[in-house]
Amino acid sequence: MADSFVRRSLTSMVIAVAAFGWAGPLAAQTYPVRPITMIVPFPAGGATDTLARYLAEKMREVLGQPIIIENVGGAAGSIGVGRAVRSPADGYTLSIGTSTTHMLTGGLYTLPFDLLKDLEPVIYIGAEPLLLAARRDFPQAISRD
Repeated sequence: MADSFVRRSLTSMVIAVAAFGWAGPLAAQTYPVRPITMIVPFPAGGATDTLARYLAEKMREVLGQPIIIENVGGAAGSIGVGRAVRSPADGYTLSIGTSTTHMLTGGLYTLPFDLLKDLEPVIYIGAEPLLLAARRDFPQAISRD
């Protein structure tokens, strides 16, 4: 009985190894094999667009494929981010944005997608300073005492 179990186990392992060894070269594919689209959820010419174009050129040099910048502005960036969410999850569409486009809009508006579940962060590029300003005589809600 034990001998039969060992024989079946070894046979299963040999079949699995043979199957993986045979399928491996067929399934392997170099990435990328075609141009990549980077969606900028703002009109052309702003800071995020400028950064995207700089990064796209560096990525093209490394990856050997063109990076197409697609500016999709409007609705605080949610139109462009929504376009990225609806694209195939094949690694050929990227979205670059800010804390507003990829975080805050989810808390401020009802979106037809979930920023936390529908997008996967790839790299943290940098930080941006945020500032809240008011008139000098604006009443303070919090005391500094």
